[in-house]
Amino acid sequence: MLYKQILALLSLFLCTLLLAADQRPNIVVIICDDLGYGDLACYGHPHIQTPNIDRMAKEGIRFTDFYSTAPVCSASRVGLLTGRSPNRAGVYDWIPPGDKARPDAREQVHMQADEVTIAQLLKQAGYATALSGKWHCNSLFNSELQPQPGDAGFDFWFSTHNNAAPSHRNPNNYVRNGKPVGPLEGYSCQLVTDEAIQWMEGQTKSEPDQPFFLYIAFNEPHEPVASPASLVNTYRGVAKSEKQATYYANVDNLDRAVGKFYAALKRLDLDENTLVVFTSDNGPETLDRYAGADHSFGVADPLRGMKLWTTEAGFRVAGVMRWPGKIKGGQTQSQALSALDFLPTFCSLANTHPPRSLELDGVDMQAAFKGKTVKREKPLVWAFYNAINEQRVAMRDGKWKVLAKLDLPKFQNLHDGNVDEVKSARLSAFELYDMSRDSGEANDLARSSPEMLAELSEKLERSYKELLDDSYVWKRQIQ
Repeated sequence: MLYKQILALLSLFLCTLLLAADQRPNIVVIICDDLGYGDLACYGHPHIQTPNIDRMAKEGIRFTDFYSTAPVCSASRVGLLTGRSPNRAGVYDWIPPGDKARPDAREQVHMQADEVTIAQLLKQAGYATALSGKWHCNSLFNSELQPQPGDAGFDFWFSTHNNAAPSHRNPNNYVRNGKPVGPLEGYSCQLVTDEAIQWMEGQTKSEPDQPFFLYIAFNEPHEPVASPASLVNTYRGVAKSEKQATYYANVDNLDRAVGKFYAALKRLDLDENTLVVFTSDNGPETLDRYAGADHSFGVADPLRGMKLWTTEAGFRVAGVMRWPGKIKGGQTQSQALSALDFLPTFCSLANTHPPRSLELDGVDMQAAFKGKTVKREKPLVWAFYNAINEQRVAMRDGKWKVLAKLDLPKFQNLHDGNVDEVKSARLSAFELYDMSRDSGEANDLARSSPEMLAELSEKLERSYKELLDDSYVWKRQIQ
């Protein structure tokens, strides 16, 4: 009798676990490339029409103080996928093709095999996983010499190494599960969305009870920009030039791709149990910063700086989340949150845990879904050694932002030839800003609030040292 009772209890326990697994949400991250903080209508753009993302914000949460993990693409993506500062993984800047050895070892840079990603953890927890869009987490794309998206936990991947080429229109450089696709017709954001929808349709048909994690990484609005003529025409009356109209249409087009994806979610009856996150990898590109940036009309109003800056515009980005029934609609929140928080949050939603030995920089942000304050034990810290502005190191702690200089030349990688110089450099010329009143960083409070400056500068020094001590150092092939 006791044996049967134990079996009955065990059966009930297993059924409870299965029921819990069935109820776990699908998780979708949609990330744009170089989208400015002020490029969406719901973030204040006066001309660009983004009704689908606006609707997502209206039905969910719009975060005013949401941060990417770096002010540049590759580093930002590695940080998002790992829940750790990208410096810990040795990704300090954008990753160029690894076709030749370089004096600063950048040809070696990649997200290494021992990095733990969201996709890996959710796959281990029983999720199906897929990537559609830009990868840019290694120097040798689609090569056995470095880990590829499949090695990072994605069951399926349809990707470019970096930008869509030759432009967003009719790209020819996508790879599907290791096989080059060849020339395609259409615009990259629509193609990426179509691929994601097709995978989702197949997945829900073959495994209707299996939750999934889908990472949709648009190439838009990064250069080289191309947009449908019909959309460009709608902006000619408000844009100052044809190129600006093309940029406006580019953002409009990615918004339409978001709308297409939401229509598919509803058609497949997945809408109610799917958390969708919309964000960007960093701030907007500066117009004409390099020869090919002639369509870069993104804005970060009212923030200071642009992409590659450690001021707010470099990494304060759009952050919108929607999950019917779980996230109350119509919320606007100003607490500081980050893409670093995705990994611990998604793991919690999937009823799994990251390894205890993993040094995470993000926290579970589910409290924000209910309008509550997210508790963060350590501040958000960025160390970007190739910053355009003079301050290479930044920290957001509560409502406070601290910036600091490093007496170093600019560099794009940490390696055995410069690590000693970097570790001997000291933070200096601290600046202090109250983000609750001064998101544009116009009023430096360093002199007027000496006690607060002393407290926070000491905290930044500790946090930066801890990060630097744990930063990966590459070994050069060319000495």
